[in-house]
Amino acid sequence: MTTAAMNPTMKPATTPSPSPAPSPVTERPVPVWALRTARALPLLALPVCLWRLPFGFGFQMGMDVPREDLSLWVTVPYVLALSLLSEAFALLCAGLVRPWGERVPAWVVVAAGTVAGVAFTALAVQWVLTTFELAGLHEVGFVNGWWRALATVTSGLFVLWGPLILALTYAYHRRRRA
Repeated sequence: MTTAAMNPTMKPATTPSPSPAPSPVTERPVPVWALRTARALPLLALPVCLWRLPFGFGFQMGMDVPREDLSLWVTVPYVLALSLLSEAFALLCAGLVRPWGERVPAWVVVAAGTVAGVAFTALAVQWVLTTFELAGLHEVGFVNGWWRALATVTSGLFVLWGPLILALTYAYHRRRRA
């Protein structure tokens, strides 16, 4: 008979459950919105990266424009590299909320984030001007409304990238200067 069976007040010995691995912590706490934004950036870039891939193989994705006669040796590597670089830069934005991003000198992160944010914000302005045909800019014609809607939603998600990078860079700057 065990000791626990003889003494009902005695609790059986339990092995302590392993504690979860400590999550990496930055010097100062990161706002929750910044964490969520940094995690969402690669997901915002993914649709436009996937949208681009058929162009490399000569598919027009519903655009009503004459087909370009470019070699696949040129278009496929170009479009693939552009998509991979876009996704890589979106993943690197996690450095604005992770400890490994704090090991880089702050001026490098702020300068790079500001330049990238301003550049992509300028792309957002250009997207708004062409999508809504403001300032005399016109969008490419599409075969039907479904292709237009798909292109607008896909590129519309991607243009949020610039302002979100600016917001993350500003949060990083405030956190590092506080």
